[in-house]
Amino acid sequence: MIEFDNVTKQYPDGTVAIEGISFEVEAGTTTVLVGPSGCGKTTTMKLVNRLEDPTEGTVYYDGTDIEQQDEIELRRDIGYVIQEIGLFNHMTVRDNVATVPDLRGWDDDRIDERVDELLELMDLPPETYRSQYPSELSGGQRQRVGIARALAAEPDVMLMDEPFGALDPITRESLQDEFLEIQEHINTTIIFVTHDINEALKMGDKIAIYNVGEIVQYGTPEEILQSPANEFVEDFIGADRALKQLQVLHVEDVMEESGPAEATVRDDGRVDLPSTNGQGIEPISASVSTQVALSQMIQHDVDVLPVGDAGQVDGWITREGIHRATQMDDGVTN
Repeated sequence: MIEFDNVTKQYPDGTVAIEGISFEVEAGTTTVLVGPSGCGKTTTMKLVNRLEDPTEGTVYYDGTDIEQQDEIELRRDIGYVIQEIGLFNHMTVRDNVATVPDLRGWDDDRIDERVDELLELMDLPPETYRSQYPSELSGGQRQRVGIARALAAEPDVMLMDEPFGALDPITRESLQDEFLEIQEHINTTIIFVTHDINEALKMGDKIAIYNVGEIVQYGTPEEILQSPANEFVEDFIGADRALKQLQVLHVEDVMEESGPAEATVRDDGRVDLPSTNGQGIEPISASVSTQVALSQMIQHDVDVLPVGDAGQVDGWITREGIHRATQMDDGVTN
């Protein structure tokens, strides 16, 4: 959907923000641009909605050179969320969310339906929040309204520039989790800028790691953690790379079809293993991280766990399988 082809941005004073950037963002996925301050990630994002234009190279949107598209119409088609949120303080939540649909000529009934739908999605009951003003909301609630506004006109693309950066750690993690759930209900292509590698690993389908105007590695979180491209990437990821691998790898990625022959499923849905002495273990969800699975193995003092739900075993995850997938030895995970 979005392609950067050998793109360079140089400012009139001679400053080169990015140089020779090339990568593709697949439709319906989230690509995170991450790196130190001043490395060019926000400049890259601004090229997509023509807040900046490239000095050299081409940015394609659905196969068309973005410079051939009207910048005003383009911006109305692309959702934009920034750290400062940018809500209009003199307008109600309803009117803030309705900004772009109103500019595009939607009728009031369609706008009201869309506003209520998005407020529900953001866990902001419309009957409570629709008529409130930004000054009456908490920081996390204002950020939710900002995301709702960006999604209001059903954009194919959404740009998010440090959207959770100004929030306290607990609210930030909560919104990250909520947004990951929201992604399951929308089919929006997202470019997400952050300086936090942990946020990048959590939020991204693909990650572009920047260093001084260049992309030094582009790949999935798993690829980057397994095979850092160079010393800069290793240092940027941090010394706890093994733990991060456990956090981004999910049970479904390493589960196996067969388990211990002696395992039996009880009427209450729990699974008896020879080593559990009749205590039984509830199947673990396939969607949780291998870190959670490993923690439960340690808690139950077992090397294997059933995977499934509602008393149904769909597969198995083993300590050995986690070790193989993360290329870690016992000293790291025990």
